[in-house]
Amino acid sequence: MTISQQVAKITSQQKSIYLVIGQNEFWESKILERLQQLIPITEQTMNFASYDLEATSLGTALNDARSLPFFGNHRIVVIKNAAFLTGQAKSTASPAEISDLLKYLQQPVAETTLVIFAPYEKLDSRKKITKELKKQAEIIDFNQLSEREIRDFIKKYVKNKHYQIEPAALEELISRTQADLTMTMNELQKVFLYCYQQPNITVAVVDQVVSKSLDQNVFSLVNYLLRGETTQAISFYHELIEEGQEAIKLNAILEGQFRLLLQVAILSRQGRRQTEMATILKVHPYRVKLALKNEQQFTLQELRTAYLNLIEIECQLKSSSSNPELLFENFALQHSKKKNPQ
Repeated sequence: MTISQQVAKITSQQKSIYLVIGQNEFWESKILERLQQLIPITEQTMNFASYDLEATSLGTALNDARSLPFFGNHRIVVIKNAAFLTGQAKSTASPAEISDLLKYLQQPVAETTLVIFAPYEKLDSRKKITKELKKQAEIIDFNQLSEREIRDFIKKYVKNKHYQIEPAALEELISRTQADLTMTMNELQKVFLYCYQQPNITVAVVDQVVSKSLDQNVFSLVNYLLRGETTQAISFYHELIEEGQEAIKLNAILEGQFRLLLQVAILSRQGRRQTEMATILKVHPYRVKLALKNEQQFTLQELRTAYLNLIEIECQLKSSSSNPELLFENFALQHSKKKNPQ
């Protein structure tokens, strides 16, 4: 089932209760927009309501869900940030309110569509409320969307907007946005404006319009290191410092990248699949995919050593007046020796 088909399940209103799991700002906004359109404009003030549980009580939202529509046939009630479905301590829903929701789930109001957003990677399946909600609700799980589904959606979206995108340009776009659909869609709007008179999206266009984030720049730096291209790595590091990036922040991101490479390498040798790794490590599957491409170039010991060296550099950056660029140069040279022993 495609992303659009999943979202269409909500707007079809075939069920009274819907549960949206996972964070996807693009589709969340589309769902809310489409839900609101289901209520006539003259009735929206009275018959469409959205409650953020970080600011409003669950009880208030439930009272609204139980109310009959005013001057209309249908009411839509949206509940956002349902942290009570997780193991998070910050949940503000009281036991009495959760008990009240359980009763509502067993006897929902026919004239009300209740949509609950749980923008989290994982719900606490041990909780009675989570079990009952999954049983009674139609579920749309954005955490289950694969990179392939996201890629297919982007291609279809671009085509529907009467643009063309070259395969290499699509790859570069996905790479620069880390296969994050919300980020990709935001960047696409800028690309469309840039290509307004010539609706063909090329790699050059993506390179010109879609800027690299700091994480992406550090990822490029990691790639230089992984390939043993020491001169390029050092030169690029100097460029980032000259652009005003903080050495300790660069080192922290480098540390995180090598930690992920090490973790993926360990899990890979245990026979874990890409989707399993993403779940265990709580990172986007696309990051795991990239790590799998690179970790095989090194032994576990080489990755472990590089990671520990970066931790040591962090300590020096925090506790001494050592030259950050010199510290990185030494790290890059040591790494190069490990990769290309002479």
